[in-house]
Amino acid sequence: MSLPLLALSFLILLVVAYRFYGGWVARQFSIDDARPTPAHSKKDGIDYVPAPKFYLFAQHFSAIAAAGPIAGPILACQSWGWLPCLVWISLGVVLIGAVHDFSSLAASVRHGACTVAEITREHLGGRAGRAMMAFIWLALIYVIVAFADITAASFTGVTEELAGAEVAFNPGGAVAAASIMYLLLAILMGVIQRFLNPPLWLMTVIFVPATLGLSWLGTKVSTLLLLDIKTWGLLIIAYCFVASVIPVWALLQPRGYLGGFVLYMALGVGVIGVFFGGYEIEQPVFRSFDVGGMTGQLFPFLFVTIACGACSGFHGLVCSGTTSKQVDRESHMQPVGYGAMLAEGFVALIALVTIMIVSSDDIKGLRPGTIYGNGIGRFMTLLVGENNLQFAITFGAMAFSTFVFDTLDVCTRLGRLIVQELLKWPTRTGAFVGTLATVALPVYFLSVAPEGAYLKFWTLFGASNQLLAALTLLSITLWLYRAGKRVAFTLLPLLFVLTITMWSLVQLMVSNFRAGQGLDVSMINALTAAALIVLALYLAAAAFVKAGNFRFERKER
Repeated sequence: MSLPLLALSFLILLVVAYRFYGGWVARQFSIDDARPTPAHSKKDGIDYVPAPKFYLFAQHFSAIAAAGPIAGPILACQSWGWLPCLVWISLGVVLIGAVHDFSSLAASVRHGACTVAEITREHLGGRAGRAMMAFIWLALIYVIVAFADITAASFTGVTEELAGAEVAFNPGGAVAAASIMYLLLAILMGVIQRFLNPPLWLMTVIFVPATLGLSWLGTKVSTLLLLDIKTWGLLIIAYCFVASVIPVWALLQPRGYLGGFVLYMALGVGVIGVFFGGYEIEQPVFRSFDVGGMTGQLFPFLFVTIACGACSGFHGLVCSGTTSKQVDRESHMQPVGYGAMLAEGFVALIALVTIMIVSSDDIKGLRPGTIYGNGIGRFMTLLVGENNLQFAITFGAMAFSTFVFDTLDVCTRLGRLIVQELLKWPTRTGAFVGTLATVALPVYFLSVAPEGAYLKFWTLFGASNQLLAALTLLSITLWLYRAGKRVAFTLLPLLFVLTITMWSLVQLMVSNFRAGQGLDVSMINALTAAALIVLALYLAAAAFVKAGNFRFERKER
């Protein structure tokens, strides 16, 4: 199959899925715009702030579409070939991922914009709610560690694509400078939007081109921010701390809106490259069911390596932690929840294409971010010319780091909210304490772990992320069952994801225990996997008991 035909078939699948299956899922929740959303009923100007549909879509999309849908498909293609990756992304995003995201958003809005953990507490009991909080918090720690390490590496590395070339700037420094300026631009946009309130179209016309221009400007000031990888890692965590405690209008909303357009631009460049670049598929269709190593088995590790591109529990945290607090009308939940996840599936496809068009020999030793940046750069040269390859690749790398930034600060804010809920400490002091507790372990990991350690965390991140999706669907299924609604559309994905992730976690736990020497990264991974397994089993047992009680209550009535 040619690359354009393959991509066109995937796009048709997404459109049909949104129109028919997404619409059917929406009807199961009886969407009603007459019902006030928490963004209005609890409006406080800090966390609960109504946002226009398109504005919220861009913010939500940029928050969920980070390194996961990019790094995951690239890593998986290197292991098992492109066809298993494509099949899982296609089926997973339509039947599992988008259903999970939309259901999480709808459930949170209907529960007063509570987090997934609070919904679990309401329907499974206080102990189960606390267990869910602990699970979520551990999963968030791994998201922050893995993504901060990847971003820090992109700020320091010289891509192999540019090695030996006549380059008038430092590629790593250019990406770092462009990314920092992007964050400052978002703050400026937020302040102007807050206090002057100009039309959104005017803000878009001014600030979106400015965001693109930062890629060029970064190449002109590429020597201003040349730091080592550990320093960058700690500075990124410091940024996350600040971003977690300031109002959403000051950074999260404008940064998410601009980040969404960076995504749109990257997707647009990807579409041009796929359909008009004339590239051939170089990677093998299929390699093997077992390529060796701790995580080399296609079953179950394909499904947890490609986490966010097909299904992600982190998305449920974004839906219930920040997005549900900004939904203006209930009818916006389908495009924001179901639609944004389908768009992320397309991000995963573009990432997969960037490795499919390169031979195996040409990508040996390259990081996923480098492969993606090089691919987007090659696609972009169709617009800017081959003589601007260095700038184009810098844009691709900046886009990658932008996606990660958009997730890191949301992740830290969610961790802060979880700790505040757990401690019943809703004050500003509680916000600072919750944020400090969330970033403490990532600071330790980034300080002691060697360069490239994200690979040691990635599979466990994927497994915990997917298991979180299963547990979120568990709580939602119980809520729907209690209300007398259909549950098959959430129950079946729940059973599949729960099985595959528990299988992978058990294998990871055993393998890391064997590889561990003292309290090193392998041993910490093993202990974390064991803790996640125990928490998941407890929550599954609690849900089974509660379901039996609900069934008995319905019979009594």
